[in-house]
Order: sequence, then C-alpha cells, then structure tokens
Amino acid sequence: MQKPKRIFVIADFKDEKPQSIRVQPRMWVKGLLRLGLDVQRFSYRNIMMQCSPLPGKKIALHFAKKRVDKVLVEQIKRYHPDVVLLLSMKYLDAENVRLAHEAAPNALFASRDGDPFPEKNLNRIAVAKETDIVMTTSSGRFLRVYRDAGVPQCAFIPNMCDPDIQHRYNVEQKWNADAIFTGKAEHREHEHNNERYNLIRRLNQMPNARIYGAFGIPKVEGIDYFYAICGAKMGLSINIVNDVRLYHSDRLINYVSCGTFTLAKRVPDSDLLFEDGVHLKYFDTVDEFFELADWYLKHEAEREQIARAGMQRAHVEFNCERIAKYVLDLFETGTYNARWAEIL
Repeated sequence: MQKPKRIFVIADFKDEKPQSIRVQPRMWVKGLLRLGLDVQRFSYRNIMMQCSPLPGKKIALHFAKKRVDKVLVEQIKRYHPDVVLLLSMKYLDAENVRLAHEAAPNALFASRDGDPFPEKNLNRIAVAKETDIVMTTSSGRFLRVYRDAGVPQCAFIPNMCDPDIQHRYNVEQKWNADAIFTGKAEHREHEHNNERYNLIRRLNQMPNARIYGAFGIPKVEGIDYFYAICGAKMGLSINIVNDVRLYHSDRLINYVSCGTFTLAKRVPDSDLLFEDGVHLKYFDTVDEFFELADWYLKHEAEREQIARAGMQRAHVEFNCERIAKYVLDLFETGTYNARWAEIL
C-alpha cells in the first residue's frame, strides 16, 4: 500500500483512570503522530459507558453496544482512513469489524493482541480474522494460533516505551525499596502459575521489598507508578507464561526504560530484545532469582551499570516512534527490519 496518512485507532485508552498515561495505545498514538500521520482515536469502552443509561460494563454491553457500533462505523466512514488499527479487540466482535470494513473498503485493517493464550478466547481470533494483519507481543506458538486460524499476516511487535515520561526520576524517600513487583500474583482466568505466585509471595516477605497490586496491596498509578519503579534498586519481571518465544508483558519495558535494574524470567530468545548481563539479568528458577538479587544488592556499581545500559537500549530501540516506524514499514511493505522480527 501507499504510505498511510490517516489512521483510525480503536482501543481502550482508559481515559477515566490515572493508568491512562502509561497504557500502550497512548504510546502508539504518540509514535504515529511523531511520524507525521493524523490519528483519530476511538476509546471504545469509554464511549460505550457514556452511551449506557446505567453504570457498569455488563449493562453497557447489553444496552449501549449497538449504539456505539453505529457511532464507530459513522466516524470511520466520515474519516476516510488509510488504516484502521484495532489496538484492543476486547468488546469488539467480527460483525462490527465487518461493518467497519464496509465503511472503509479501501483501508488496511490491522489488529493487536498483547494477551497470552489467544486459543482460549475465540472472539479475539474471530476479530483478528476480519483484519489483514494481526500483531502480537509474543512470537512462537501464540503467533501461530492466528496464522493457523487463517489471518493473512501475523507479526511480532514488542511493547514500546515513552522516554518522555519513562526515565530515571529523583524520587522521595518514601518510594525507596530494595525490590519491586507491580501486578497480580496470579491471573485466575489463565493457567495457574505456581512458580510466579510462590516467587512473588516470597519476595513480599523480603525486607524492604514493595509489592503493588497483589495480596490486597493497592496498585500505584499515574507518574507515581514510574516513581515507585525508580525508587527500587531492582525490579522483578515474570509473566503468567514464560515458555513462549519473545513474550514479555509491558512490565519488562516499564522497568528497564525507567533505569531500574531488572531481573527477568528468561523466555526463549530473550537476548534478541535485551542481552543478559548487559541490559538486565535473566533467571531460570526462584532460587536463582534470590541468589542474583542478593548479589546485585551488594554490588551497586555492577547493578547500576546494567540498569543504565538497559535504559539506553530501551530508549533507543523500543521508543514509541521507532516501534511505530516498524509498524508502518509492515503496513507498507509487508515486512520490517529488526533482529527480533518474526512475520508469518
């Protein structure tokens, strides 16, 4: 296709929450704008809630979804986009994507999935099948699920960072900690991961460790989320599933891009993204995590050298503008040039 000029982005921008400043869709929009494109955002869930006569997502899905679908189609029809980009497939369905196609018959439709186990959510697969390209934050078997389902093109695109707000902050003493983990200890909707749960529980018992979002401890959001990361000497990155090629949640890029030394659970081919011992440290077992944590807490110079190198790599290689450029290359040529590229 010719170089796109207008991109219509459908996502859950979480506009009503402090979390909105750090969600991946916000970074995608920023990167595309900096590349000179016009971007029209459509925050599907927010608009659905606005159209609902009563509060609550379940009520909104029942009473307001058809109305929102009409608004969506009308906006797409009047915007004449070159690309319709589905950065979240939640709340969408195959039918409203088909209607959007009819409203913009010449547009390229692309979708994105940042969650594990696509085979357990048939609606995500159905939506992706209505698009020309699906992009996932994992390679390997999750990417192949979409290819096997018949999506014309499937590509790995990693999570991005925004160096404007993700960098090293000088923080108040209240944020200081030896180690940090942000997120749930387990996700009941996915496979139970005893290793992850046990590691986070044990970390929570470690003196001067901070856990946010698990064991009844509130989350931290907004710029405070980055303050909390910067206040920690090291961060733990571990996924719900850790045997899928190149798969990491956005926790990894959040920690590394803020200049905090990161101990990450190794996944296949992780070194293509960040190199072990240069940009971060990988571990394979719970015991190895705590051995490494103990050593690096006692060796500040080595810890900070790796943390600085990791932040520099994140800011250069995975910033929102660079990743957006890879995506545009994918749209225009069907491929992109990165050492971690995988396209099926």
